[in-house]
Amino acid sequence: MKKLLLLLYMSIDLFAVESYDPAAMIDLNGTAKDMVYDNGRLVVATDMGHIEVYTVPEIKKIKEISIPNVKDFMGDMMPARIMSTDVIGEKYLLLSDSGIGGYANLFIHENNETIQVISPENKKPLIKARFVDQDHMLFGYLSNEVALYDLKTRKELYRKQLSESKFSDFAMNEDKSQVVFSCESGVLSVVDIKTGKIIKTLEGQNVDNVYKVDFKNGMVSGAGQDQRGSLYDVKTGKGSYIKGNFLIYATGLSPSASKVAFAMDERNNISIYDTSSKSKIALLKGQKSTLNVIIFKNENELFSASDDNTVMVWKLNKQ
Repeated sequence: MKKLLLLLYMSIDLFAVESYDPAAMIDLNGTAKDMVYDNGRLVVATDMGHIEVYTVPEIKKIKEISIPNVKDFMGDMMPARIMSTDVIGEKYLLLSDSGIGGYANLFIHENNETIQVISPENKKPLIKARFVDQDHMLFGYLSNEVALYDLKTRKELYRKQLSESKFSDFAMNEDKSQVVFSCESGVLSVVDIKTGKIIKTLEGQNVDNVYKVDFKNGMVSGAGQDQRGSLYDVKTGKGSYIKGNFLIYATGLSPSASKVAFAMDERNNISIYDTSSKSKIALLKGQKSTLNVIIFKNENELFSASDDNTVMVWKLNKQ
């Protein structure tokens, strides 16, 4: 009898979940590696040495910014892989690997000019960078160090080790006062951006590498190698998780944090959950490759990018 009831509940839940196809698709000139959304602009970094900027909702390309090629380990010239990008006002950030010793190249594009800020000579093994404001950037190092960089002085205001584990990802909150760092241990560190001080440690929901994190409205989501999609209330430190059936490579929270997206299965589908009830409310089908970025534009529209040349636009218009 219990088994029969369980099957019945599972069937009801299955039929309650709406499935969606992409509302639109963006074809890129390269494989997507990173993506940000800001004030009607979608900025996509590629492995072909450039970023592409699109207007939303028109999905019209308005800008493409390239950086010089780099040498591979054989000494041949090849496009620089843009690992991280961002935009603030009319200023764009392009962080790439240099092919030399694992050190980074970092460029700032503004007023139709692209200037190199960091080169391999600076010996910075950076993985991710984001603007804090017009004059400062936040760095995530491979060694799981956080640094605040001053663009005017070209110096780090601080650089602090968060743990001995390898860095995976970071995400800032809306006013860019705090950032959450994830690493291969599964422990998340909430850091005060101004000082670099750890103000909260979030743990217990992931027991392995957390590939991606998001931070919205006081909530953090984590995409885990342990097939767990974690959720934490930053104020209380309390958390829970939703179990997937495959490695979870990407996550995104809606602006209100009432919805969370996880790449939950081996078919690269995106599952949307209500964060309060943990119930699945939508399934987005059509992604062809391993997901690396999920971004909510608002409560019912989102973007996703994977290891191919297509960005998908989704609308939860049946809800």
